[in-house]
Order: sequence, then structure tokens, then C-alpha cells
Amino acid sequence: MKLILTVLGILLLSMAGIYFLMPADQLPGFFPGHNDDVTRLHTKHGIAAGVAGLALIAASIWVGRK
Repeated sequence: MKLILTVLGILLLSMAGIYFLMPADQLPGFFPGHNDDVTRLHTKHGIAAGVAGLALIAASIWVGRK
């Protein structure tokens, strides 16, 4: 369980980085918010992914304690 939470947290943190660095027209097609007509960054998506990633990593630390 701890491994799954940690891996998902790291994936979400990397997604947050991608949202902060790439405009919407350069995002991969499977990312929510991909739009060929928009050239702005999706900071709200990045913040949400970052917070969720940190929450999952915190949960993995909490689950790992005994």
C-alpha cells in the first residue's frame, strides 16, 4: 500500500511540474486541459495535481508508520 501511494504521489508531482512548464497546446493529449487553441499555462491544474501528490506522499508516510 505504501509503495502504491508513493508512486502515485510522485506521478502527480511530475504532472504538476508539466502543467507549470508547458502551455496547454503542448500538453500530451491524454492530460486534462489539453487544448490546441490555448497557449496559456494551466496553473490551477498544476496546483491541484501538486496538492494531491503531496497528500498521497504524506499518506504513504503515515501508512508506513507502525
